[in-house]
Amino acid sequence: MKKFKFLCISKTKKLRYIDNYFKKKLYIVFLPGFMSDVEGEKPRTFKNFAIKNKLGFLALEYLGHGKSSGKFTQGNISIWTNNTKYMIKKIVKKNNFILVGSSMGAWIALNQFKYFKKQIRGFVGIGAAPEFLSRLMWNKFPKKVKAEIIKKGITTVVSGDYQYPITYQLIKDGRENNILSKKFNTKINVTMIHGQKDEVVPVSFSRKVLSIFSKAKKKLLVIKKGDHSLSSKKSLKKILKELSKIIDDIS
Repeated sequence: MKKFKFLCISKTKKLRYIDNYFKKKLYIVFLPGFMSDVEGEKPRTFKNFAIKNKLGFLALEYLGHGKSSGKFTQGNISIWTNNTKYMIKKIVKKNNFILVGSSMGAWIALNQFKYFKKQIRGFVGIGAAPEFLSRLMWNKFPKKVKAEIIKKGITTVVSGDYQYPITYQLIKDGRENNILSKKFNTKINVTMIHGQKDEVVPVSFSRKVLSIFSKAKKKLLVIKKGDHSLSSKKSLKKILKELSKIIDDIS
């Protein structure tokens, strides 16, 4: 895979990304999850798929993620949504594209519909986790943890081998980006793909995402023995198969 690129979004901040440039082609825009980067198996697989099928491609690291500028604790859904909007305007430009959002990336993807409704030709969610900050974190935090976040402005959430710094401003901003009560009337293909053994985000989140699309051609694929990341070769092969179906339907 080619070297990573950087795009300045201000005098002091830049975003790292990978792409496959085409002037007048359908693009795949991959949006990674919470504290993820573009060095993993999914962005690499999707870029290779785009190159093989002569499609445009974009995957980015939001501010505070990977090698992009900024501190993670200063970011939030609004900022990462705007990062994505900026990159799409600069890299994808006027081309049509399919959004592929992994975990939190599906939330960021849903937020793009208000900016690029006419350009978005399909949407694939992988372990979709919109509104996870309230539904999976804040609402389940003990009173003691909530009090700590409100007082100190931050706490650390441990999940498996990972530690996540969760700020109060991130939680509050998440509420401002609630999306699952809205309705989307766009007539596109929307496919949610979820691991049967996802212990991070329940499959009910993918079902909820599908329910807000009133006129879309909808599909839910639950991958047996699949985890939250769905980064295994077997899982990625199934995801690419679904992505190919959407591309064929557009053509």
